[in-house]
Order: sequence, then structure tokens, then C-alpha cells
Amino acid sequence: MASEHILRFDNVVAGYGRETILHGLSFGVRRGTITTVIGANGAGKSTAFKALFGMLRVREGRIWFDERDITNHEPRDLIAAGICYVPQGRNIFPELSVFHNLELGGVAAPKGFALAPRLEAALDHFPVLRRKGSAQASTLSGGEQKMLEIARGLLLEPKLMLIDEPSIGLSPVLVQRLFALLADMRARGITVLMIEQNAKQALTHSDDGIVLEQGRMRMSDRAEKILADPRIGQLFLGGGLE
Repeated sequence: MASEHILRFDNVVAGYGRETILHGLSFGVRRGTITTVIGANGAGKSTAFKALFGMLRVREGRIWFDERDITNHEPRDLIAAGICYVPQGRNIFPELSVFHNLELGGVAAPKGFALAPRLEAALDHFPVLRRKGSAQASTLSGGEQKMLEIARGLLLEPKLMLIDEPSIGLSPVLVQRLFALLADMRARGITVLMIEQNAKQALTHSDDGIVLEQGRMRMSDRAEKILADPRIGQLFLGGGLE
């Protein structure tokens, strides 16, 4: 029987150079949920994602994915295991067409990967990308570029999608579409773990929340309980959750 948690951090220590950012970080992410990580600037949110995705070396502790130790594994191996990472900012090839950007999502696929049917499935979920498939990616709006990044990740049919600050630069209408897309991903069995600057809105659309403080887990609970906790609003969001 599969564990309730698809992902676990167990006393993870990591940082940059001599600076330690994560000080024994521990938390779990429930399978088939949307979980939002919040915390003040410098709390270690992006650092945790980089440590998970093999972009930053874990000095101590272990990271477990689907009951497998993935500590310090290479990103290519993690992609093959079923983890996709959409980092903060725009990460597309602006001079290439939308279709070519999507096709590059299959570069890291394992041997025997059938790109064509999965590309069609991704385009079914993002009709705007199908309409603009031959256009340069640089001509897409900010929201469309973010959709392109997510669609490219979905080509590999991940079990876990990591998304860092997905709503930056998006209009309120596109933010709502984004959260609707994440809910659709959850319905398809994909676990979503995200960092989001708009913490209140993100938690409203999440199942669970994790609060980081100075590289440690301060609170992990159902999203509605975190939203209702006045201490979290005062400490991390200037009262924004009240």
C-alpha cells in the first residue's frame, strides 16, 4: 500500500557556500493534493525546491519521493522518476515557436517515450497554445508563457509538479485560470507543490499548507486551518490572512 505522503523532507540541511539556509527542514506532502509553501523572504522556500530537484546539494538529511531516497539525485533522474519543476520567472526559448518549445519538453524523456500523443493531449488542455503553435514564444502574453511552461512539463506525465511563484506578472483573470488548471491537474492524479506570493489566494485553492521560518518548518496543516490562524497572518503576511 502506497504511503499517504508522496514526498518527505527528513531533517534536510542545505545552503549556498558557507551560508546555511535550510536548518533541519522536515515536512511531508500528501499524495494527490495541492500544497502551498509560504513564508517570509529568505525562509528557504526556493532553496527547498532546488535541493529537492538536485540543483543544490543536500549536506545532511534525506529527501524521499514515492518511498524512494532521491537525495542529491540529478535532475534528469528526477524527471524520469516523475518530478517536474517549473521555476520562477520565464523559462522558455523565446525565438523558437510554441510547438518547438513543447517538443523540447521530450528531450529528457526516457527511452521509448511517445511524444506525439502526449503533445496532442497537452494541446487539448491548452487550446490557446494550439492556436498559436507556429508563433514565436516571445509573442505570447505572460500568462500564455506560463501555460507553455506548465504544458511542457505535463508532457512527461509527472507524479509531482513543483511550481515556484506561478502567478507573478499575471492578471487577476489569468490567476484564476491558473488555479483552475492546477485543480484540473490534481483531478488527474498529479500532486502539486507550489510557492506563491499571493499566499491567501493560493491557500484558498489548496488542500494543505506548509509555513517555513528561517529554514525550518513552523507549521504544516490543512490549508483552511492555516488561513484561520491569526498568528500566521501577522508573522508572515502582515495580517493578510485575517
